[in-house]
Amino acid sequence: MERYLPTGNAFLSLPKINEQTAGIEDLTFLSMQHKGMIEIRGGEELPLIRPFLQADGHRLPLTQMQWSRDSFWLPVLKGKAGDLDFTMTILTPIGERGFAVRMELAGTEQAAITWGLEGCWESSWHCINEDKPLDGTMHCYESGWNHSIVFDFRCGAPMFAFAPMCDREIQSAFSKTGSGISYTLTENFGLLPGESHSTVFYWGLGFEEVAAATSAKEMLRRGWDWEYRRTTGWLNQRISQMATPKLTEVYNTNLFFCIFYSTGLTLDTEELVCATSRSTRYYVSAAYWDRDVLLWAFPAILDADPQLAEEILHYVFGRQRRNLGIHSRYIDGTVLEPGFELDELMAPVIALESYVNQTADNAILHDPSVMAGIQQILKTLETMRHPVIPLYETFLQPTDDEIVYPYLTYNNVLVWRAMKALAHLYPERYGTLEQQAEAVRRAIYAHCVFRDTEQKPYFGWSVDLKGQHNVYDEPPGSLQLLPYYGFCAPNDEIWGNTVAMIRAPSYAYSFADAPIAEIGCAHAPYPWILSLCNSLLCGYKEQAFRELEQMEMDNGIACESVDPVLGTCTTGAAFATCAGFLCHSMKQASKEASHAD
Repeated sequence: MERYLPTGNAFLSLPKINEQTAGIEDLTFLSMQHKGMIEIRGGEELPLIRPFLQADGHRLPLTQMQWSRDSFWLPVLKGKAGDLDFTMTILTPIGERGFAVRMELAGTEQAAITWGLEGCWESSWHCINEDKPLDGTMHCYESGWNHSIVFDFRCGAPMFAFAPMCDREIQSAFSKTGSGISYTLTENFGLLPGESHSTVFYWGLGFEEVAAATSAKEMLRRGWDWEYRRTTGWLNQRISQMATPKLTEVYNTNLFFCIFYSTGLTLDTEELVCATSRSTRYYVSAAYWDRDVLLWAFPAILDADPQLAEEILHYVFGRQRRNLGIHSRYIDGTVLEPGFELDELMAPVIALESYVNQTADNAILHDPSVMAGIQQILKTLETMRHPVIPLYETFLQPTDDEIVYPYLTYNNVLVWRAMKALAHLYPERYGTLEQQAEAVRRAIYAHCVFRDTEQKPYFGWSVDLKGQHNVYDEPPGSLQLLPYYGFCAPNDEIWGNTVAMIRAPSYAYSFADAPIAEIGCAHAPYPWILSLCNSLLCGYKEQAFRELEQMEMDNGIACESVDPVLGTCTTGAAFATCAGFLCHSMKQASKEASHAD
């Protein structure tokens, strides 16, 4: 299985940096006009970008390759090219519309060196869940704007362009073949014994030739040291220390993956948008879910970057307001997949409350878009209420799969939480929701609690309010989280019995006897990383931290589910919003542990 080290910034993502080949296989960016993501893809034989090296006329393969990350986000390769020491660092600078590749070489013998970057631009794709090749023309030509070559894609008019520049004198060459456009960026120099040499290749992205070339030129003018110092400074300000080096790495790498892969700026309109993942390796990439963004990614982003969290809320109550609660949407707010989900309808209110509580920024409460969004949420919610009983139905479950029965206990707990939040945030306007919340709480205990064969009470997963219910749980919206949302105490008997049932070895989706003793569900019958997050939050943090120490996930990045023995990714690689909830859960569990001490 391929191992990738993703990196990126607000404007672009490099999801597939291949550990085995040192190749950058693709580049992605967001486009509002196209409602999703565009992927610039390399070829099967030659990736989009790859380093090469010759010494004294002989091509040298890279060996003994070892990867690490500077500031837990910037990939660094150290290896050998013959007897030469080779280092490559990939920098995605904060605030820039591009990235940079710095190559360093050192040796003990004199050598004539030819090195640089080579690659093939084979195709371009439109990506929203499914990937479709773009119809258009690919161009490469010499340009005075960067004194090198420029690549651009046109569909009648320009659609995007990318262009390299270098801090050394290089030769650029390209050729068009049946498989795309191949190119080389080459530098020649002599290396003396004990000497080192470095070269930086800057790549700019833009709408057309001038924007792409000058994006690269801006970074060249600033210089590697300035861009590196500014970027690592930004990253280092957001780094948190966990109990062990492995947990520290897991936390910070996933935090930055969440920030840069669940949010981004569109290339065409420069608007902040949110998405499940800016990597096509995730099976529903580049689309928006209220739940994923606001219940999973948002808490970690709020902790690390309150200003970005505020921008997310403005996006949600702005672009996304019209269809709040609908299954999934495009990044422009229009409906992608129809279907009502109660947990998603409540998510904006819960996120808003957490933002105000943490920042004391009450001004956002009076934003006209926020106030209009809340009114709309409450209006939609009322249409989902049972005619007599104060419980609310949904059409889809937290996995986005269809319900068994329409009234989910977990979802109604979110209704309770959201009502209490609005009563707290807007006491004059929505103070009466406190009483409605209490009515929902009583209805849950009256209609969603059942007894097992030993007469022990437990919460059913979903009910029809006619006596039918099912025993089930889903990691994306688990009954284990009821104390986390403040609905009941951790020593609540009914909740304790419920958790014991779904964690028991006899439960169909339990992996209680496996090294990764988490819970799955019908959507993906393996241990979920979101289940591990739930464990961190519901009293099983020692087990969950122990699992994190031993599991690989998706090469250190959160995925949907893992193998119960090996801890390697089984479904949902590059799951950016899940990465956020993993960070939030780790931090919350660590706080509890420190308070206990």
